[in-house]
Amino acid sequence: MKASHAWISSLVPGLDASPAELAARFTQAGLEVEALTEFGAGTEKVIVAQVVKLEPHPSRAKLRLVTVDRGDGVEQRLVCGAPNVPDPGGLVALAPLGATLPAVGITLTPREIGGVVSEGMLCSEVELGLSSGGKEGGEDPGILILEPGSATPGTPLRTALPGCHDTILEIGLTPNRPDGLGHVGLAREAAALYGLSFDMPRPGAPERIAEGDVLSRRFAVDVQDPEGCPWYGAAMVVDVAVGPSPSWLRYRLESLGIRSISNIVDITNLLLLEYGHPTHAFDADRIRGGRLVVRRAHAGEALKTLDGVARKLEADDLVIADGEAAVALAGVMGGAGSEIDATTHNVLLECAYFAPRVVRRASRRHGIHSEASHRFERGVDPGDTPDVLARAVELLTQLGGGKAVPGVMLEGPGPGARRSIRLRSERMNQLLGTRVPFGEALEILKRLGCMPRTQDPTLGSSDMPRSPYAEVLAPSHRPDLNIEADLIEEVVRVRGLDTVPTVLPAIRPQPPRGAGKLEGRFQHVAAELGLSEAITFSFISPKDVTALGLPDEGLRLMNPLSEDRSVMRTTLLPGLLEVLRRARRRGVPDVQMFTVGAKILPVGGAALPDEIPSFAAVLAGFRRPTLAPAVPLDIYDAKGVAVELLERVTRRTVDIDHQPAEKRVPYLHPRGAAQLFIDGTPVGTFGLLHPDVVDALDLGGAAFVIEVDIRAVEAIGQRTPHFRGLPMLPAATRDIALVVHDDVSAGAVGDAIREAAGDLCESVALFDLYRGANITADHRSLAFHVVYRDPLTVTNPEKARTLTDQEVDARHAAVVKSVNERFGAVLRG
Repeated sequence: MKASHAWISSLVPGLDASPAELAARFTQAGLEVEALTEFGAGTEKVIVAQVVKLEPHPSRAKLRLVTVDRGDGVEQRLVCGAPNVPDPGGLVALAPLGATLPAVGITLTPREIGGVVSEGMLCSEVELGLSSGGKEGGEDPGILILEPGSATPGTPLRTALPGCHDTILEIGLTPNRPDGLGHVGLAREAAALYGLSFDMPRPGAPERIAEGDVLSRRFAVDVQDPEGCPWYGAAMVVDVAVGPSPSWLRYRLESLGIRSISNIVDITNLLLLEYGHPTHAFDADRIRGGRLVVRRAHAGEALKTLDGVARKLEADDLVIADGEAAVALAGVMGGAGSEIDATTHNVLLECAYFAPRVVRRASRRHGIHSEASHRFERGVDPGDTPDVLARAVELLTQLGGGKAVPGVMLEGPGPGARRSIRLRSERMNQLLGTRVPFGEALEILKRLGCMPRTQDPTLGSSDMPRSPYAEVLAPSHRPDLNIEADLIEEVVRVRGLDTVPTVLPAIRPQPPRGAGKLEGRFQHVAAELGLSEAITFSFISPKDVTALGLPDEGLRLMNPLSEDRSVMRTTLLPGLLEVLRRARRRGVPDVQMFTVGAKILPVGGAALPDEIPSFAAVLAGFRRPTLAPAVPLDIYDAKGVAVELLERVTRRTVDIDHQPAEKRVPYLHPRGAAQLFIDGTPVGTFGLLHPDVVDALDLGGAAFVIEVDIRAVEAIGQRTPHFRGLPMLPAATRDIALVVHDDVSAGAVGDAIREAAGDLCESVALFDLYRGANITADHRSLAFHVVYRDPLTVTNPEKARTLTDQEVDARHAAVVKSVNERFGAVLRG
């Protein structure tokens, strides 16, 4: 939004802030001023001069010698090629020597042209930076000529033409501040910030339009869609003369980036910049049937808009139609069939409130972003419709020589009641962290256009707050004020954020990151084991689900940011494997990462999906021992991490079993997939990633993965450690090497040994596996170290005894017999 400093100052009597000061205050209050630019910078040293004599140039046919009176008693001769130099007595703009004209990038110095020295320059509006276009239709518009008698020679041009110089504020407005899209709204804001009074500008002449029936006898307005257009106003001016706008109006529009077209069109643009409320001017003689209808477009209806494009309308488009067809796309752009041109004499003015949603959808559908749609989309002030129409009629009668048709038509249910919002003093002080005098807060809201009504806190029901409070009616020009916090924000914004003291917030202990303490424990232990944590997305790509061989049962997002983030994850692996792929592509071979998060599983029906807290890790690359060659990671590395992780977290024994084919997850290799158990309950899996998955995800090599169901671990619980004293009696040890078939697991054999050894067995540990000479094919030798000790050694040392060799040998023979009967195991010779 471009705003004129001079215009704002004229609307707020007593405002003497410089452009830089006003920009700083606006920015501090949330209306960020992004830049300050000077309009008419080249007029600084330019003065008014009077033409005294015109002579032909002695050697250049297209040039003339112009003698002017500077006003200081000195006549000066210049060389000029403009076609419109006035006759003697005419007033022109003279740039003397030393003047700089930024618009054309020159500083004036004496210059010889065709043998004649020219000391100065008669300037055009383009050269002075007052107009953006220099030529129309191939014709040179010539130099700037002032009205006869408007100034005396020697008068500074900025004094003779006040509108030729201004400072423009470029404000980056947020979408919630549509009131800042007009100078009236910015002036109201400036008055509030500087504690000045602000009066809404009222048209001076003619008198403000009152409702009557004169206009209604000439035109009818029918609002058929009150939802899309709750408020439609129309007024009429006849016998208008279309022509150029006066200089002050042209300069004001040019300074704000709008090209001057004609007095009628320029007036509508001026109203848009003044009130922030778009208006539209129809050629009344082109409105067929003498009526305007606000309705939805008919199927297949077409409209040629002012930009010359024939547009096919849709049934959701809101249009303004005459007695035959659509003549404007409501709130977006007018139609070419009823536009103002040089033949226009009667003007029908429109000022309406269109629902932001309706305008926004039409604007996007047809690819039109106009100044009008920009404002209607954000919400204009429906309450200023009569004032805008009155101002439009006033300008048309003044600048177009027209006559106002008595009456104004206002159709529709109206702008609606103003929103009432309760503001409590105590709540305001709590949110701001400081005490604000309630009277001062209410005064600020009044300056912003609110209407506060202070209430007695001793009255009302028992739940009424005891601190001072007020019922505040929000103004119609502030659609963003809806709740109490909005009012409190306005108070502190106008008072200044620097008035809020800096207070160190209370620091309270925070729980571990994650859904609970157990997740934090997994994170801590995984870091102890040397793994690095990765934070991964909960959204994954359907391609990752397919690559892992999982069923397509994840929840799909209705409006995903991209296809790669369109499905809720049912496993944590896709994010980790993406980390692995990126690392290897960047030359990092060793990856040991983990993540903790929730798997999202649908449960069917209207119930919310099940979020299962989980742990996952990926291991890839090499084991790099000190002073030894690097060795590729294998399944035992993954097993060691998985078992150590769970045993440290739960302080329970973890068992491992080969995962049967019917229960194996599809992304693990059949010969490298194992399941983790605690007290017989499955809690997770680990194994080698299937080569097909490696290829599908382009991982660049083998990788091992670990997955743990934290919810299952939590259900089992953690074991509290207990101290056990050192045994006071010696143990008896036996080593046993058993040859078993490959189908028999070492864990099952160890359990059988422990069971057969009974209460005298203190521990069983596997310490050797052998295949080779003297071992039958498809068999292997498993060697266990068995420790025997009286169990009373720990629980009741005084009654404990040392075991004899005969007792141990008998119990050990029972072990050999038991494993032979159960597994066909034989002692290795």
